[in-house]
Amino acid sequence: MTIPKAYVPTHPELFVVEFQPGNFASRLVSLKSFEAKETIARISRFTRTPHAAYHTVQCGSALGDNIELHSDLVYVNHSCEPNVAFDLSSKDTSQWHVRALKQVKAGDPLTFFYPSTEWKMAQPFDCLCGSKTCLGRIEGAFILSAEELSSRGFVNPWIWTQLERKANKPRVE
Repeated sequence: MTIPKAYVPTHPELFVVEFQPGNFASRLVSLKSFEAKETIARISRFTRTPHAAYHTVQCGSALGDNIELHSDLVYVNHSCEPNVAFDLSSKDTSQWHVRALKQVKAGDPLTFFYPSTEWKMAQPFDCLCGSKTCLGRIEGAFILSAEELSSRGFVNPWIWTQLERKANKPRVE
């Protein structure tokens, strides 16, 4: 596969991007092994953007709380059984990081559970992860139960807050 001309690796000691033909087919593969709970990389190259898009990551519950990644981390794909988490729970953005949820071996593709950051996906999609617990359609955390979310290893705090708000919202009849 041809590497895009503008691509410059940001973590060449940690990852390699395997570029594939087609939309959203490339993936980020670990060059090192990591133990569960180990920090893999800081999330430091990003810009805030007011608009959610397929390639942005939600970083809070307010409208416009989105970041656009400017690093290899943009190639971390979704899985319903992820091996990493995007932990954006600190108010201090210098503490934002990607960490292993379980052992990651050298050669493993890195995956995270998109609804762990996304309340409502800007572009829902049919999941192709093939895991035993695959949800089939990924639309965001807003359609999932607390049990479905908690079984994925890590969910950012604003998702839990939004879920509580949804549960406590009076029904309009």
